[in-house]
Amino acid sequence: MANHRARLKKEIDGWLAAGLIDAATAGRLHADVEARAGSRFGFASVLAAFAALLFGAAILLFVAANWEAMPRLVRVGLILLLILLGYGFGAVARLRGQARLAEAGHLVGIAAFGAGMALVGQMYHLSGDEAQALLVWCGASALSAVLLRSSVLTAAAVALATAWMWSEGFDFWRGGAAPVVSLPILAALWVLSLWTRSALSRHLILLSLSSYVVLAFVGDDALFAPALLAAGSATLFVVAIRLGAEAGRVFGMEGVPVHAMLAFGLAMVLLHLTFGDGAGLAVVALLSFAASIGALVLSRGDDRAVRWLAYLGFGVELCLVYVLTIGTMLGTAGFLLASGLLLAVMAFVVLRFERRFRISSQAQEKTP
Repeated sequence: MANHRARLKKEIDGWLAAGLIDAATAGRLHADVEARAGSRFGFASVLAAFAALLFGAAILLFVAANWEAMPRLVRVGLILLLILLGYGFGAVARLRGQARLAEAGHLVGIAAFGAGMALVGQMYHLSGDEAQALLVWCGASALSAVLLRSSVLTAAAVALATAWMWSEGFDFWRGGAAPVVSLPILAALWVLSLWTRSALSRHLILLSLSSYVVLAFVGDDALFAPALLAAGSATLFVVAIRLGAEAGRVFGMEGVPVHAMLAFGLAMVLLHLTFGDGAGLAVVALLSFAASIGALVLSRGDDRAVRWLAYLGFGVELCLVYVLTIGTMLGTAGFLLASGLLLAVMAFVVLRFERRFRISSQAQEKTP
């Protein structure tokens, strides 16, 4: 990040020397760069966050060790003290303007809360399972996020909701299915992320929705879930690309096209698991090829991440088609021929699109 800031400052100085901007504009740009740098994670903040996570993990492991030598009231009092210390440290840090350290304290507090639930359940032999505990833990984290307007606690609530979803749905022995109630929970957490301004939480929610589709597919072996994911992600991609620079403001996060492409790729993989040969394989492969090319055409090569994901998706689909049809190959010669054709097709597609993007970029530069 520091290198990027230094390069940006150097470019601003170059624009000033070339007469493209005046000194006042250069000064404002330099000030804006410094202001944006100060609002990001610093090295000390990252260390503090990791320290909080490690401290929270230590609390959980300490509780799991079973404090047989301590009276019950002492154990409960110690957990309550850790919760108060975590949230108290966060409150003091926030009053001093140290937001990142405050979030680290909040993480310690919510970790101590989870450890406290485990301890009380262990000591008093309370009924319930791990999934219920995760749901209560998620609710406590979400409530804390509402009261403290904490982006980190919002992200923790999303992570706990996802863990609860998997613990409820991923159960082969009882034939468990994906819990439908997790969808309104994730929707509520999305609204909460808007209040706490947690873009990380929204990224996690989108990933969690994709994992929900996997649970639905594994639990019911139904095609509806991946088909709906493919249609929804394609629609989301088109909307985000059409919005352009406004997509970040509308969705409250950057990288929406990338999320859409990853979700579409997951849907194609799930469909391939169902249609391993025949006409179904051909339809899924053609749909995947068309999506990769369509992403390149719609984005016009402006988004580098979209371009490389499209190339990657095209190449992976070719490899999948080859692997799924390898039984029809005529020995080693067929394998080598198919590999050469695969690389040739990929190179041809990449070169054609790169040439088109370069010509388009040059034409835009010449346009006054």
